[in-house]
Amino acid sequence: MTREPNRLLRQLIAESGFSHKGLARRLNELGAARGTPGLKYDHSSVLRWIGGQRPREPVPALLSEIFALRLGRPVRPEDLGMPTIITPLDLGQEFTHTWQEGVATVTALWRADVERRRFLIDSTFAIGAGSVGAVRWLTSPPEGRLEGGGTRRVGRADIAAIHEVTRSFGELDNRFGSGRVRASVVKYLDTAVGPLLKDGTYGEATGKQLAAAAAELTRLAGWMAYDLEQHGLAQRYLIQALRLARGAGDDALGGEILAGMAHQAIYMSQPAHALDLARAAQLAARRSGVQTLMASCHVLEAHAQAGLGDARSCSASLHQAELAFDRRSPGREPAWLGYFDEAYLAAKFAHCFRDLGDGPRAVRQARRSLDMDGRYVRGRMFNLSLLAAGLLQCGELEEACGVAAGALDLAGELQSVRSRSYATDLRRRLEPYRREPAVTSLYERARALAPV
Repeated sequence: MTREPNRLLRQLIAESGFSHKGLARRLNELGAARGTPGLKYDHSSVLRWIGGQRPREPVPALLSEIFALRLGRPVRPEDLGMPTIITPLDLGQEFTHTWQEGVATVTALWRADVERRRFLIDSTFAIGAGSVGAVRWLTSPPEGRLEGGGTRRVGRADIAAIHEVTRSFGELDNRFGSGRVRASVVKYLDTAVGPLLKDGTYGEATGKQLAAAAAELTRLAGWMAYDLEQHGLAQRYLIQALRLARGAGDDALGGEILAGMAHQAIYMSQPAHALDLARAAQLAARRSGVQTLMASCHVLEAHAQAGLGDARSCSASLHQAELAFDRRSPGREPAWLGYFDEAYLAAKFAHCFRDLGDGPRAVRQARRSLDMDGRYVRGRMFNLSLLAAGLLQCGELEEACGVAAGALDLAGELQSVRSRSYATDLRRRLEPYRREPAVTSLYERARALAPV
C-alpha cells in the first residue's frame, strides 16, 4: 500500500533548518529527558517519516516540542502531518458485529499493547463485557464471505508460521512463565499478523484459516496476560480471540476461548459469571462434537459450582466431565487441546474438592495430577500447591510442608504472577502452624514470593 508523502513535516524541517541527522539526535536526547530513554532514531528514520510512515508514540509529541522550541511558536502533531489518534478506553471490550470492525479492533489492541498504553495496563475486569461477548458468540449469524482485497497475498506458509509461533511460545510459557515471553508474542501479532489481516489478499478458505490462526495466538496472548494477573487486558484479548474464532467459523476454538474466560472468572472469585461462561462454552463444544472440550467445559462448570458452595451440582458436573472424557478421540481432536489429559482433568477435580473443603478427595486427585507431562512446569507448581492444600485440610502437616517446599522451589523459577499468588495462598493456609519449626522457614519463603 503506497503512503502519501508527509509534506507538512518536510516543510517544517526546511523552515527550522534541521538536518535529518540533527533532528533525530535532538529527538533521542529529548526522549531521554522526558522519561523515554533508549530512543535510537537516525537520519533514515526521518526520511521514512517524510515518506509517510507514522512514528509511534511519544515521537509526534516530542517532535512537536522540538519544532516549537526552534520556531518560537506552538506546533501540534497535526501541524507535523501526524494527527493525534484517539484510542477508545474500552478498546477490545466489544465483540464487534462485522469482520472488518473486528480486524480494526484487534489490530488496534495489539498496537496499543505494544506501545504499553497505560489505560490497557491499568484496565479492570468487566463482567458485562464478557457476558456480551458470550451472547454475541452464541447469537451471531455465520460470517459472510471472508475475503481480503489488500496487496499482500496470504498463503499457507504465512498461516503455518503463525501456528508454529503459537506452539513455540506456548511451550516457553508453560516452562518459564508468561513474564519471559508475552512481549514477544504481542510484538509478533502487531508486526506479522496485523499486516496479513489488514493488507492481505485471500479467499474464503484461506481467510478462515488465517482467522483461526490469529485467534489461537491472540488467545495465548490473553492467557499470558491472565498469568500476569493483568485481568482487564486478558479479558480484552480473549474477547477479540473469540471474535476471530467467529470469523473462522470454528466452534471448537470458540468453545475453548469461552472456557478460558470461565477459568479466569473462577480465579477472580466470580463463580456466577464463570458458570454462565462455562455453559456458553458447552453449547459451542456440543456444536463442535469435540469430547475433550466437552469434558473441559463440564469440569469448569463444576469448579464454578464449587465456588458457589453447591456440592451436589458440582458432583453432577464432574460426572458429566468424566463421561465426556471417556468418549474423547485422541489424535483426532485439535492440537491445541493436547494439554487436557488425565492429569489435567485430575487437577481440575482437585480444585473442586479443595474449594468444597473435601481434603481426602482433593489429595487423591492432586496425587493423580502429578503424573503429568514434565514440560508443564507452571502446571506442576499449581498441582503441588493443590496437594499441599489438601494435605493441610487432612491435618498431614509434615507431608504438606515437604510438598509445599517443592511448589515454592518451582514458583521461584517462574515469571508467573499466578504462581506467586498460589504461593501466597499456601502461606495463608500455613498461617495457623507458623510457629511449628517445619513451617517457619516455608512461611518466610512464601512471603518472599508474594506478588508485587
